[in-house]
Parts: sequence; C-alpha cells; structure tokens
Amino acid sequence: MKAVSCSEGALQVVDLPDPRPAEGQLVLDVLRCGICGSDLHAKDHADELTEVMAEGGYHDFMRGDTPTVMGHEFCGVIRERGRKVGKKFAEGTTVVAFPIRRAGGGVHLIGLSPLTPGAYAEQVVTEAALTFAVPNGLDPATAALTEPMSVALHAVRRSEVAANDVAIVIGCGPVGLGIICQLKARGVRTIVASDFSPARRALAARCGAHVVVDPAVESPYEAVPAKQRGLTDLPKLLELGVGSMEKLRKLPGWSHVYRVADRLGGTAPKRPVIFECVGVPGMIDGIIAAAPLASRIMVVGVCMGRDVLRPAMAIGKEVELRFVFGQTPLEYRDALYQLAEGKVDASPLVSATVGLEGVSAAFEALRDPETHAKVLIDPAGDATLV
Repeated sequence: MKAVSCSEGALQVVDLPDPRPAEGQLVLDVLRCGICGSDLHAKDHADELTEVMAEGGYHDFMRGDTPTVMGHEFCGVIRERGRKVGKKFAEGTTVVAFPIRRAGGGVHLIGLSPLTPGAYAEQVVTEAALTFAVPNGLDPATAALTEPMSVALHAVRRSEVAANDVAIVIGCGPVGLGIICQLKARGVRTIVASDFSPARRALAARCGAHVVVDPAVESPYEAVPAKQRGLTDLPKLLELGVGSMEKLRKLPGWSHVYRVADRLGGTAPKRPVIFECVGVPGMIDGIIAAAPLASRIMVVGVCMGRDVLRPAMAIGKEVELRFVFGQTPLEYRDALYQLAEGKVDASPLVSATVGLEGVSAAFEALRDPETHAKVLIDPAGDATLV
C-alpha cells in the first residue's frame, strides 16, 4: 500500500506492505483522514514530545529519526477482519475508530507511534472493540471529524460549563473551533471567541460564537456583556465583601442567610470559563493576569516548550487551572452520533481535501491561519493544494 511517512521532519510517499489484522482487529481502507495540529507539532518536534511522554511512562512515541505513518482522525471501510471479531463488523461497513490499538506487546497511539502506523495511508489497522459503525449515512468527510470533535467534547465536559456561564475561547484554530461547536451544542448562551486571524474569527462566528474579538484591538474579557462581566481586580472584590457584610450584619441570624446564599452560589463573583487553545509559552500566565477573579481556565492548547507562570498571581485571583487531554471511548462514540444526528455542525472546519501526494504541501499551507483550518486526506484521490 501507499502511505506518507514522516522521518527527520520530512514527509514522503512510500510503499509499505499491506497490513494484516491480529486477533480482535480490523483492516480498513481509509476514506478520509484529517491532519491534526498534533501532527504538525510531531513532525517538527517529535523528540521533545518523546521526552515528555517518556516521563509519563510511555516510551514508544514517534521519534524524529524513526519513520512513522501519522494520522489518527480517520474514517474507513472494513476490508478484512481478524480472528474473534464479531459478525456485526461486516466487510464493506463504513466505520471510525478510537485511535489506540495493541501492537508489540502493548497498547499504542495510532499514528503517533512507529509501532501503530496511522491513516496517512491507503489502509489502517484498528481494534474492533474501539471501532464504531458510522450511522445515518454520515458522509466520510464529516465522520473523519469524530476524533477532533470528541476531544472538544471532552474539554467542554471537563469544564463543567453551564448554559448561563460565559465561555471565552482563546485561539480559534481547529481545536478552538471544535470547542465552540461543542459549547453551542451544550446550549451555552454567551460564547466569546478571540483570535488575531480575520479568517479564523469568521469561522468562529460560523461555528456559533456570539461575540468575536480581535485581541489586538479589544480584550475578550471586556467584550463580555456588562451584566455578565466578572470582577477583574482585588480591590473591587474587597469592597464588595465589606459592603455585603455591612448589610448582612444588620439582619438577625445573618450567618444563616449567608450560608444559604453560599450554597446557592450567590456569594461567588461572576466568573467565565476560559478555554486556552493556543499552546505557546506565556499564554497561560497572560490569561491568568488578564482574566477576571475566580476564572476557571481550561488548558487545551499543547505548549511544546517550557513555560513560566506566577503562582502568586493565580493565588491572588483564586483562578482554577484544569488541563485536558484526549477523550474517552464513550465521548468518541457520542461525538460520532452528535455529527450523525445533526446536533453538532463541524462542516465549517474543513477547508480542503488532498491526496497522499499533497500532504507535504498541506502541512506547509496549514502554517498560515488565513488559508486553511482543517485539511482532509483522501488516499484514493490526487488533489493537491493550489
């Protein structure tokens, strides 16, 4: 089969043996595969990622000097079944798959380990237990968005954002756009999106952002409607606290009133839920410094280098940091059905489709935020970016 191999930061089309399924596995003919932001990072920074993953106990992440076929956002058709695979996985069934599988005595990340080649190829191997039939005749291009939309679903679920909360999305690349889609599906009534790129701001509005901000001109925190805006400095909070206590102490049994108000959330300052989707050094500290007091900050963007933040600033503002990664198999399944049932519209994300020969140029084009958001690969096609 033909595939795109990454080695020493270069991408080239190569011929590889056709894969065979082990017990409990499937071989798929790839219909579509998305180019993920993590693929862009891994191409040029594989060794840095390998060191970080090794510290976490995973030692088989792709390395710069080891050829790897990337691609973990894919949709395909079942070509061959391994032993002990149920008959529900009939050949010819269109499916998507959670991107991990068994190989070499362990479980590995499909497309991000040389042990488990991904879907920048004509064929890919998946675990039947983690493979899902595509429902409702969903087209392969949309089904291939299941993986990134499940990542966004995981981030939004972990944020515990409510419909009446203010959600602020910093960075409107594919990850940020996916989160906006999921926030809209969740019914969040105030979504603020911030990005320097005019093209990405336009996509953010199409995905469901209510307020779109150019951070070079306006702060996303100031763009929040006045009635929903949180306190941004400590003196105002202290004044609010003293003023509230002056009123409460005039009431008999004031501590009981305070306790009830506290249980109902009436004593906490208004705070947004902020999604950091940029992943460059300085972003987390910058958000902590600018965000309202008591903000919940969801760190979704993957920063490739070391970063510095000021704990005293975060403590003084009592902000909450939550880091998210990946998704669960149930979230993966749920994202697929969201797309198939029209509950999430991710179509604005896809800007182009290329064949295997066009992958290298697509990687270069994706460096420009004004040109493309999500590029899909069709291994059977021959399109290239113009």
